[in-house]
Amino acid sequence: MISANQQKFITSLHLKKFRQKYRNFLVEGEKMVKELMQQQQLPVVQLYGTERWATENAALLAPIYHKFNLATEADLKKVGTLTTPNQVLAVVEMPPAAAQLPDLSAVPLALYLDGLQDPGNMGTILRIADWFGIRCVMASPDTVDAYSPKVIQAGMGACLRVRTWEDVPLAALTQQFPRINVLGAVMDGDNVFAATVPNTGILVIGNEGRGIRFEHMGLLTHRITIPRGADNGAESLNAAVATGIIVARLVAG
Repeated sequence: MISANQQKFITSLHLKKFRQKYRNFLVEGEKMVKELMQQQQLPVVQLYGTERWATENAALLAPIYHKFNLATEADLKKVGTLTTPNQVLAVVEMPPAAAQLPDLSAVPLALYLDGLQDPGNMGTILRIADWFGIRCVMASPDTVDAYSPKVIQAGMGACLRVRTWEDVPLAALTQQFPRINVLGAVMDGDNVFAATVPNTGILVIGNEGRGIRFEHMGLLTHRITIPRGADNGAESLNAAVATGIIVARLVAG
């Protein structure tokens, strides 16, 4: 059983202010928890699972068995965020808060999220970054929390390999790295498939509704777009879909 104090603590991590206070977040579901434990990239603070899960994963569980708490599916549903039956939930320690900006001169391509609000979009973008080997994603102060349960679920383990710097002003990056390419995905830019576009630097992805904010437009060195089809009827592309297309073009050359 999960105690009342444990339940209170776990459910508090549904909220950003408590995730930041305790520097902990939740990972739920058999696949993601198993990957978390196998990779050993982030420390597990506490683990809550069913008897069946513990039996089936005895070898994996052994090194941290002292952190394991037996729970029922009903317990996990009460404290977790998943709507489907769940067998295991982990409370995980966040990476240390970054004291300084990443060294962008040492990475081929980084992503900058300018005010993204949809956690599903952000999680999918982190998963795209993971797929293409992009290890640096930065987010503006008003971008959705990278460690919210919905972002973690949509990212499918990307948080274990892709480092996210939050609350980063784009102007601070361009001031620290004045010669870096800053590519922006906009509606009226150059055709990303036809134009000569650098494949290094920062790719800026704008908010789902307004796109890249006005004050950031002047920081772009290259404005790029995905061309519409001849019989196009859509107003725009989903932010994560657009990111995947552009990153594939840049990485593949």
